Amino acid sequence: MEIIKLQRVIIDALEDVKAQDIRVFSTTHLTGLFDRVVVASGTSNRQTKALANSVRESVKEAGGEIISTEGEETGEWVLVDCGDAVVHIMQPALRQYYNLEEIWGDKPVRVKLGADGPRSARHAEEVAEDEPVAKSTAKPAAKKAPARKAPAKTGAKTGAKPAAKTTSAKKAPARKPGANAPARKTSTRSS
Repeated sequence: MEIIKLQRVIIDALEDVKAQDIRVFSTTHLTGLFDRVVVASGTSNRQTKALANSVRESVKEAGGEIISTEGEETGEWVLVDCGDAVVHIMQPALRQYYNLEEIWGDKPVRVKLGADGPRSARHAEEVAEDEPVAKSTAKPAAKKAPARKAPAKTGAKTGAKPAAKTTSAKKAPARKPGANAPARKTSTRSS
């Protein structure tokens, strides 16, 4: 399989399972064993295993060959050897520790990432060493809201007053006068 087609199949398979921080590097000048190194992150053992499985299945469907897969027992770092390309799927802490980009990354390959059109329109090309690699167009994960503080308790010893409670409940829509209003009870008192 042609290397451009193989790397596109791998990238698409990684994106299908929401891989993070996908990087592709040309290694033709460093070794004759393979032409590309692909590094991607998964957030959990389950996701790294799913990413590796997606790469394996997609490459096989495209007519490529999978030489071997390693690391699926633990799922922290899974390596998929696709012949001309080697895919490293790592959890962020291991990726930062081993820093494979420093070893293989002196010649990045510019690739289109994210949902930026039909797959047939995507392309890849080698770029010079000083040009940056394209970043994913995926939106970053939403930040969690800060934790709310518990309301202050009234202390008998301190005499402190409790903080005013705020509610985030939705307000009921305004009603028109007389529309579906409950009937008022009239009381009868005897004197």
